[in-house]
Amino acid sequence: MSASDDEVMVTVVMKHHPGLTLDDVQSRMKASGWWDHFPPEGVRIVSWTVAMGLGQIATLAMPPRLLPTLNLELERRAWGVFTTECYPTYDFVPVRERIQQRVRAGGQ
Repeated sequence: MSASDDEVMVTVVMKHHPGLTLDDVQSRMKASGWWDHFPPEGVRIVSWTVAMGLGQIATLAMPPRLLPTLNLELERRAWGVFTTECYPTYDFVPVRERIQQRVRAGGQ
C-alpha cells in the first residue's frame, strides 16, 4: 500500500549491532519501550521485513510534520540495538507498470 498525497514514505534500515545476541536485542528493546512507542503515533507501517544477517527494514508512511518525531523515537528507542539508516522512498509499482506498458507499445 502506498502513501497518500499528504504523506511521505521513509524506509528505515535497522542493522543489528554485531555481538548482540537475540536475548540482548530483546531486553534492550523492552527496556527502551520499543514495542509501546515505535512507530510513533500518526506513523503507519507500510511494510516491515527481517533481512537475515542484516536486521530489519521498515517502510513507514506519515505526514511530513512527523519526520522529526520519527527521528526522535529512533534515537530514543533503537540506538544501542541497531544502527539506523533512513531513506525517503516511494511506491515504484505504479511507475513500473506505466513503463512496462510504454515499452510494450514501442516506447522507451
